[in-house]
Amino acid sequence: MNANLIDRELHFVDNNKAISLYGALNKNLQAIEKCSGVTIHARGNNLKIVGLAHEVELVTDLLNQLYDLIGKGYPVYSSDFAFGLRILESTPKARLDKIFLDKVFVTTQSRVVSPKTRNQKAYIEAIRNNDIVFGLGPAGTGKTYLAVAMAVSALTSGQVRSIILTRPAVEAGEKLGFLPGDVAQKVNPYLRPLHDALNDMLGPEKSSDLIEQEIIEIAPLAFMRGRTLSSAFIILDEAQNTTREQMKMFLTRIGFDSQAVITGDTTQVDLPLKNQSGLLQAKKILGNIDGIEFCTFGKEDVVRHPLVQKIINAYEKQ
Repeated sequence: MNANLIDRELHFVDNNKAISLYGALNKNLQAIEKCSGVTIHARGNNLKIVGLAHEVELVTDLLNQLYDLIGKGYPVYSSDFAFGLRILESTPKARLDKIFLDKVFVTTQSRVVSPKTRNQKAYIEAIRNNDIVFGLGPAGTGKTYLAVAMAVSALTSGQVRSIILTRPAVEAGEKLGFLPGDVAQKVNPYLRPLHDALNDMLGPEKSSDLIEQEIIEIAPLAFMRGRTLSSAFIILDEAQNTTREQMKMFLTRIGFDSQAVITGDTTQVDLPLKNQSGLLQAKKILGNIDGIEFCTFGKEDVVRHPLVQKIINAYEKQ
């Protein structure tokens, strides 16, 4: 063995928990090897982890914590191994159960929606404790998906009577009037990410039924002027493409027993003049108001395909 390498042996008492931890054909262990640099030898309930000292300690902590999570009823997913490693790399004393066990919603496929990073956990807590929350950060950080999960959870638990989804339609340089169909059909392409999240949470049939009953409403930002939105969970997505006037209009629509989540990526402003972004200005104007909280995500919070984080890193270097 290389003089710089060490090994650590683990023994898991519960065979069923060990099987869940390893994954089918040891798929989870292979994923850990790929993203950590260690080599893992499995023999029944026994593991030998070989690698550099800090890598071995990190993986040992990860496996022990995920094994304990399985014992607490958490359905460990293959992606949790990469998320867990990322958390422990940045915060070695972190407790994964404080993050992963924060169940936001259970989808129709029985998949548990929960935060996967420390910033996602803080975002969920901010939404629970504030009437207006801004989620700022790059693509893939879960800011929109988690907002939808919180909205559906609030609706199904009776905290609100409706969900309102809105988004500025400026990406393609087209005006809504030039697109075919009614209002919902015109704005649907721009709201597709929100629809995808709803379908994932509720299933396409249930989601469509709630939209038809107007319990979930598609509300183009341009058509919200003059309304008061009460007892609703309101999500403004792609808010970096609002103007100062649009942002002010949106924020002053919020009525009693409502809360709003505004999401956006300030590096992806599609307005003719970037400094016109209502999201950028809102952060300067509203940053010190009680009841309004700003949550910022970074590339370390990307929870999509592992290549997404590498893509973001590559673009930042240009």
